[in-house]
Amino acid sequence: MSQQQWQRICATQDLFDNAGVCALLTANDTEQQVAIFKVKKEQENIYAIGNFDPIGKANVLYRGIVGSIGDQPVVSSPLYKQHFSLVSGQCLQEEAINVPVYQVRVQDGFVELFA
Repeated sequence: MSQQQWQRICATQDLFDNAGVCALLTANDTEQQVAIFKVKKEQENIYAIGNFDPIGKANVLYRGIVGSIGDQPVVSSPLYKQHFSLVSGQCLQEEAINVPVYQVRVQDGFVELFA
């Protein structure tokens, strides 16, 4: 079993405002798809959640529409349109369902995830 550590994923310039990209993350000796979003409203925030949509059963969340419900940033799945919180990973329509959330930091112009 490997130790958790920060992993460099991409340059911040590879991200687009209010859109997602897909990246491969190695955690616990397995590779996982992660959806990374740069959300720009009053300020810029970068979020990372699991890319697998547990309702649609496909790796598609990075292709979803970014928005907000109230003050909560969300992504709408491109398959069945459920909203997943970019902060908690919770599906807002089905409380028992959630996706993993990853800690994000920007270091020297690069996005890093803790896994």
